[in-house]
Amino acid sequence: MPAKDHGPSIKDDELYEELREDGASKEKAARIANQAAATSRSAVGRKGGKAEAYEEWTVEELYERAAELEIEGRSSMNKGELIDALRNH
Repeated sequence: MPAKDHGPSIKDDELYEELREDGASKEKAARIANQAAATSRSAVGRKGGKAEAYEEWTVEELYERAAELEIEGRSSMNKGELIDALRNH
């Protein structure tokens, strides 16, 4: 089945859908898909590792990521618990 057309702002619809299914945010999936279309998928895969460690994230950022991943109980977690839950997801 061909990938859904996500409009002109998404350059690689198939990769975008795969990333979204794997839990990537819309913004992150779009960035990766568009970079892959501009270069090559293998080159984009080698570039990773630029995200800050979870310890550098704010509690709000951690909570938002936990919500994206549908981690249960996130609303009552403190920063350390959110970090543990994200790493173990």
